[in-house]
Amino acid sequence: MKTLKDVKIGQIVKVVKLDGEGAIKRRIMDMGITKGVEIYVRKVAPFGDPIEVNLRGYELSLRKADAEMVIVE
Repeated sequence: MKTLKDVKIGQIVKVVKLDGEGAIKRRIMDMGITKGVEIYVRKVAPFGDPIEVNLRGYELSLRKADAEMVIVE
């Protein structure tokens, strides 16, 4: 399965599901990353952390660890 961490710059992907448990999963959902949302990957920092994305009309920076929990297609 492909995670948000594996997506290349300039690609648009759709969230299939979220991994993780409890508070971590809740925090990701509170940022607007939920099943069915389309995410555009804008930038990735030189060492891959953080990842800058656009979703729901705003920009968001995610840690690599959080991006690994977002399963996309």
